[in-house]
Amino acid sequence: MTSKSKHSIIPLFTYQPRLLLMGLRRSGKSSIRRVVFHKESIKFTQMPPNETLFLESTNKINKDEVNSFIDFQVWDFPGQIDFFDSTFDLDTIFGKDEYLEALTKLHITIIKALTINPNINIEVFIHKADTLSDDYKIDTQRDIQQRAFDELSDSGLDNISISFHLTSIFDYSIFEAFSKVIQKLIPQLPTLENLLNIFCSNSVIEKAYLFDISSKIYIATDSSPVDVQSYEICSDYIDVILDVSEIYGHERKNDLNNKNTTDETEISSIIRLSNGMALYFQELNKYLALVCLIRVENLEKHSLLEYNIQCFSKAIKQIIYQITYTCS
Repeated sequence: MTSKSKHSIIPLFTYQPRLLLMGLRRSGKSSIRRVVFHKESIKFTQMPPNETLFLESTNKINKDEVNSFIDFQVWDFPGQIDFFDSTFDLDTIFGKDEYLEALTKLHITIIKALTINPNINIEVFIHKADTLSDDYKIDTQRDIQQRAFDELSDSGLDNISISFHLTSIFDYSIFEAFSKVIQKLIPQLPTLENLLNIFCSNSVIEKAYLFDISSKIYIATDSSPVDVQSYEICSDYIDVILDVSEIYGHERKNDLNNKNTTDETEISSIIRLSNGMALYFQELNKYLALVCLIRVENLEKHSLLEYNIQCFSKAIKQIIYQITYTCS
């Protein structure tokens, strides 16, 4: 994702990575930008997927600042621009039309990007996948991967690490894909995952996500497999909580580094589902929220759960404090 050296340590809050959305015209780059990253934009609001049909073609580079647990920039490139930067990290290349032209451009882009920075991580979004049947999605992804690696192998590039994602703005695949992309920007990801594993084990939690509130991207999760349905319901729950909190004028704190773990203004909520499970939402600060799936019978240990959440929140804030001040 980033253009940093393998041996350098870059403070998380003093270095701004850039996500470059690159691909052919009408491949869906601007739609992704508007659906995922415009929740807190001054100029725009997060756009419903069906309204992206009326977006005009991008004719200049659009840049968005995303302020969250990590700060980064999203650059939306017009399809006709041939521009290469050492921070290149992802391609959005696929539409309903034939993708051979996109593969050719992808091949050229990868070669030039690797020339500038051999340590770049490349993420390929096979976008607008909702137009394909499930069987054809798999065949298409396999064909794209095979063609891409064959062309790179012919160019003498056999050991290139490329990740491929089937995405659509009409489901949660785009958010899940960006979750995996953003996690590569976080050097402390193993620590966060270990904390979530300990929290789930000690609190009898089935699944836990550490969410970026504004984009609904999960920063980290425990080691149990990610179930798309559980991710969707947790993401929807965040929308419900935030909508209610905004109606009643709740202001979330801006300070990520506030070490006070008993702030009563932080939102918490529990909702019982019809399948014997419950959702537990705990806001950690303005940017982060812990969302858990727990069996209803385990809610009897509510005091233990609250205590463990306080410990988890304190650990998260200590990590942020160390990142901000120790590494700067």
